[in-house]
Amino acid sequence: MPADPPSRTLILFKPYDMLSSFTDAEGRRTLAELVPVPGVYAAGRLDRDSEGLLVLTDDGNLAHRLTHPSHNLPKTYLAQVEGIPDAEALRRLRSGVMVKGELTARAEAVLLPDEPVLPPRSVPIRERANIPTSWLRIVLREGRKRQVRHMTAAVGYPTLRLVRVAVGPLELGTLQPGEWRDVTPGELAALRRQLSESKPAKVTRHSGTRVQRGRGPRG
Repeated sequence: MPADPPSRTLILFKPYDMLSSFTDAEGRRTLAELVPVPGVYAAGRLDRDSEGLLVLTDDGNLAHRLTHPSHNLPKTYLAQVEGIPDAEALRRLRSGVMVKGELTARAEAVLLPDEPVLPPRSVPIRERANIPTSWLRIVLREGRKRQVRHMTAAVGYPTLRLVRVAVGPLELGTLQPGEWRDVTPGELAALRRQLSESKPAKVTRHSGTRVQRGRGPRG
């Protein structure tokens, strides 16, 4: 009896204006035009207007662990925002802000001194001549829908461009939009180790609202 083929786990630089799925009834761009690997699917998601690192795997157990909120795997984003956030805005991002009636978990938020080196977006951001833009590095351990965008808007600095550059130990590196590669054995071992060492999500209460700390990766 032939042995089962080894499982595959990939990382992809999902471009702007593409869904995180392989099919779409409305005819929008999907991963099918980029990844000709049978059996893999996205473990977590990035919104259509977000870019960056997407993990694809045919390992159902790994996919479950990557997306289950109990693991709190850190996800790192670079966000170009309108304006230059001040110290109070950064403090609020770090300590948690109210998003749709729920307080976000603590996050890492750093104002970058220089623009990061990233490929240009296929559709340029909307800029206003009298308002500067700046870049934030934000690390989340939960994944609510459009969370980074909601958080920066809540403190007065709307996100104009959002790129996920890391999921746990997996990094985008030199990949360009639309490019993908297999995860190395060393990267996979580091990922599994980080998942096994992660702490269960905490449930807290705020203003009578029960908040689950951590959800599947979403940008």
